[in-house]
Amino acid sequence: MPSTRLHVACLHPEIPQNTGNIGRICVGLGMHLHLVHPLGFSVSQKAVRRAGVDHWKKVHLTEHADLNRFLSWAHGRRIHMFSRHGHRPYTSIRFRKGDVLVFGRESVGLPQFLLDQYGAFFLPTPGPIRSLNLSNTVAVVSYAAMLQIEPGLFKVSG
Repeated sequence: MPSTRLHVACLHPEIPQNTGNIGRICVGLGMHLHLVHPLGFSVSQKAVRRAGVDHWKKVHLTEHADLNRFLSWAHGRRIHMFSRHGHRPYTSIRFRKGDVLVFGRESVGLPQFLLDQYGAFFLPTPGPIRSLNLSNTVAVVSYAAMLQIEPGLFKVSG
């Protein structure tokens, strides 16, 4: 695997299929997945592996025992939080290699103290929905970041 382009962190994910899909996105884009415990499932569950298809075994995965340990790991890195309660659109970020993209739980999002400390970015949802699916949000943000970091990956050859 090439050096890590980006880090995707899911704080206390609850739905194994979302995490499996996020793992698949990470494999496809050469990103490192971080799962922060407690999780709402076991990563060995069939639902995680099924959603990740045969790619789950290729996920560059780090599990953090709790939020404090994750924040210790992330200290000194560029961290971008994503929430429907964010005040800046994700398109305003100038991504860099090694950035950490942080997403909250499906049911409640990120803890308020993290929003207060780091601020957050949002994806516009002008339609009548509360929020987007977590794995869809990770995909949109990850591809936008990769377009900035390594635009050559998206050039069509032939």
